[in-house]
Amino acid sequence: MPDPHLPHTFDLARIGAGLPAAALIDDLAIAEAAPFPRVVVEAPPGTGKTTVVPPMIAEHVARFSGGSAGAELPGRIIVTQPRRMAARAAARRLASLTGTRLGEVVGFTVRGESRTTTATRIEFVTTGVLLSRLLRDPELTGVAAVILDEVHERQLDTDLAFAMCRELADLREDLAVVIMSATLDARLWAARLGDGPQAPATLVSVAAETHPLEVRWAPAKERPLDARGVTWDFLDHLAAVTVSALEENAAGDVLVFAPGAREVDEVASRVRRRMGSSAGAEAGTDLEASAGGGSDSAAVEVHTLTGRTPAKEQDAILRPVDPGSSGTGRNRRVIVSTSVAESALTIDGVRIVVDSGLSRGPRLDTRRRMSGLVTMRESKASGTQRSGRAARQGPGAAYRCMSESDWASLPEHTPPEIATSDLTSAVLALATWGGDEALLPDPLPAGPKRQAVDNLVALGAVEVATDASEIEVSALRVTEVGRTIAAVPASVWAARGLLDGAALLDPVRAAEAVAVIESAQRAAGADLSALMRQLRRSRDARFAQDRRRFASIARGFASDGDGGDTGDGGGNSGTSLTPEDLGLVTALSYPLQIARLRSASDSDYLLASGTAASLPRDSSLQGSQWLAIAEVGLAGSRAIIRSAVPIDVDTAELAGAGLLHTEETATFESGRVRAVRRSRLGGIELTSTPIQAGPELARRAIAASVRERGAREVARPSEAFENLRARLGLLRAVVGDPWPEVRWGHLSATLDQWCPDVLDRIAKGSDPARVDLVSALRGLLPWPEAARLDELAPTHITVPSGSAIRLEYPDPDLIEPEAVSGADDGSRADGESAAASQRTEIPSPILAVKLQECFGWTEVPRICDGRVPVTMHLLSPARRPLAVTTDLASFWANAYAHVRAENRGRYPKHPWPEDPLNAPAAKGTKRSGR
Repeated sequence: MPDPHLPHTFDLARIGAGLPAAALIDDLAIAEAAPFPRVVVEAPPGTGKTTVVPPMIAEHVARFSGGSAGAELPGRIIVTQPRRMAARAAARRLASLTGTRLGEVVGFTVRGESRTTTATRIEFVTTGVLLSRLLRDPELTGVAAVILDEVHERQLDTDLAFAMCRELADLREDLAVVIMSATLDARLWAARLGDGPQAPATLVSVAAETHPLEVRWAPAKERPLDARGVTWDFLDHLAAVTVSALEENAAGDVLVFAPGAREVDEVASRVRRRMGSSAGAEAGTDLEASAGGGSDSAAVEVHTLTGRTPAKEQDAILRPVDPGSSGTGRNRRVIVSTSVAESALTIDGVRIVVDSGLSRGPRLDTRRRMSGLVTMRESKASGTQRSGRAARQGPGAAYRCMSESDWASLPEHTPPEIATSDLTSAVLALATWGGDEALLPDPLPAGPKRQAVDNLVALGAVEVATDASEIEVSALRVTEVGRTIAAVPASVWAARGLLDGAALLDPVRAAEAVAVIESAQRAAGADLSALMRQLRRSRDARFAQDRRRFASIARGFASDGDGGDTGDGGGNSGTSLTPEDLGLVTALSYPLQIARLRSASDSDYLLASGTAASLPRDSSLQGSQWLAIAEVGLAGSRAIIRSAVPIDVDTAELAGAGLLHTEETATFESGRVRAVRRSRLGGIELTSTPIQAGPELARRAIAASVRERGAREVARPSEAFENLRARLGLLRAVVGDPWPEVRWGHLSATLDQWCPDVLDRIAKGSDPARVDLVSALRGLLPWPEAARLDELAPTHITVPSGSAIRLEYPDPDLIEPEAVSGADDGSRADGESAAASQRTEIPSPILAVKLQECFGWTEVPRICDGRVPVTMHLLSPARRPLAVTTDLASFWANAYAHVRAENRGRYPKHPWPEDPLNAPAAKGTKRSGR
């Protein structure tokens, strides 16, 4: 083992031998990088950047950290990887190239496993591990450089780590920060990383050695996705293409990309069956089968590679072939993988890629307040990365299970997780860190950010001093509970469940429950209790370690609290975790995902959040009345329950106590108010009881009915009301303020303001049609202008015969808001008149009067201080319309003669003088003389 007191020197020539990334060693020196530089490395997959750059930076930093006797040793180099598998593989590879054992000079730390010593110079970690260290030790004591690898994947944790390290580099001059990207966005990262003298950051790049890649199209007959996710037919197709690829290519391993762990297992099983295997091997185990079915054909091993594949099997799959071997003793392989093999890993021997064209990623549904993994079409960038795996080490072939037109319709890039994920954990991490959220590569979306803050407030993790819709993360105050939750290597929901579960049960049982909830293993049939039994039987090391770690955190939190009973403190509570305990902790962790079975269904549930979700077809949980749901997946518009445990109603009400509430609601239908008192657990109705509505509840019900149906339909106003409303509507249109707005839209919205007494009478059972709405409407009249109402908008006009004829005013709802009077009184300036003429004219009031009663009248009446002319409807003695005019003088001079000729024979008893201007106006016939 190397002496931990002496700095290790890396042989960069040996490490970089044969790797394109070796050119970066000289590039960094030529760039005259600072002692603790900010560097962006642009290198495509397969160039060896993950192998070469960490020791290169270690040597660069060491040159400026002393090295003489007694000098301080150079700090550790932290290298992040997006996945545990990649961190382990990269550490193992570099350790072998340095000629040291894993965990000595080169080590790794992932959740549940660590291989480091005090002599470790380079440590590969998952990004989540780095975030935890930054929150625990914001200065990263003893670290000389942080290298963020695969930033182009834009995982949320990577974006957070970038912002924190970027800020820390401003505070620590002795910290190097290196960003490594496989795509062409390196200049953007250089601008984001640079600051002051190092703006922009140093950019170095290397090109990959290219090999020919043949792309073949293999579309399925049916669509790959339905309402419940990936179809069985498409998985059959994916397996068939895989077997065909083996038969069409004489050499090389096949890497198959499926969207998720379930699909990986299903495709691997189908490939085995298609190759004629008689063995019923478990997923992830080797299987020898005859490719092509011939007895002389080479044997084929079928493997699965996912985040939950055991570490030994992962290492075996990723172990490079010994260059000295002839290769004759090695079988061809089919490796069915999720996206873990897309970017950060090089699998030796792969010459063929079969791409499903599907990916699975986090999605937040803000409307339903639900997040989960969603299966979707991949992006072109993702598909290009996958296909490129076939040509990393030599010529290759890529089979895409889609048509060329499907490929052309794919999005160019995968959206960053910050734009699609639940931000609750991210906001808590930033608030705990206390840094500047503006340093994130992309800003936090406003809606998901607001929802994340609401979630954290509900969890008791943060306190907010303002009700503003836009809240800066720096304005949040993190509580002690929040700091403890941030320190738990689990989701914020499970962390809260751990703390509450420890108080209700004990730390050990709560810890085991959270370890089950957070396990990477899949719950068959969504049955979390079955997964608990499986984890116990398998004696999974990661599960055991998580259980101990969670128990330690829970005990520490309890000891800092009220000192209540937290078990015996020795890691064994003496009571085994039961399914009922598991259900309680799950419900405590995810109270909004407490669910009750819907009537007339065995698999459809209503969640406390108010959304619906369904169990898988093969779930043994079907028919359970209550469920505590730990994971929900989204398939199109459907939510699928991925893991849950049955609970009873008492557990649901205990865990969801914060969601319990009673509400009284009322509706107004058919002139009656009907009220109900309901007790609810969030969106789940527990009980419903009819009650007598109080005055305020009844008023709200009527007002709601008015908003929905309109006040006119609800109140059924009288003719007198409508006449007054029409007069006021005209005054409002012509004069404006202070005359009130009386269109029904406004009256409906303000009903409780202008006629509260009327609402009370209706609420007490009065017939709306018999309620005095006219007096209420008169209450809106402005004073002293109200005294001129009859003058400005009279109800009747006296005509030359002496009759008082009622005016018919236009419905205010038919008058455009921008309408102007049809008459121009000359008071407006020219420009004002021109603009006004382009707007809709106000419909004039109608005066329907018998023609004979208007003899001698040459000017039509005008109202509203002479600003609005009345439209005359001149009627026959039978009150049939003869003419419509706003210019009586013109009518008498032109049209009257024609009207007289047509009607004097029809109505001979009535006067039809040749000179109407000088004839007396007449109400009746010639004989009556009136």
